[in-house]
Amino acid sequence: MATGEGCSHGALIRDVEPNSTDTCPECVARGDGWVHLRVCLVCGQVGCCDESPNRHARRHFHATGHPVIQSYEIGENWRYCFIDDVELPKGAPLRR
Repeated sequence: MATGEGCSHGALIRDVEPNSTDTCPECVARGDGWVHLRVCLVCGQVGCCDESPNRHARRHFHATGHPVIQSYEIGENWRYCFIDDVELPKGAPLRR
């Protein structure tokens, strides 16, 4: 997977305020668990990863068209574009 090559969606990235400090709000509302957390870099929606049963980060992308996410795991700062299936240049960690 190339890093950012062929992706124009990085321009959509905003300084966002995640809507949760350490949970997937949709999983909590359903009484479900998750594996890892991701943050939409367009609006700040926190969702669970593709390894989680509900895949809320990807569902958010399909519902809104917001294609760029960042890991919301402590110390991780990788970013990804769903549309182009590429990793984007890293950002500052969102959780420490």
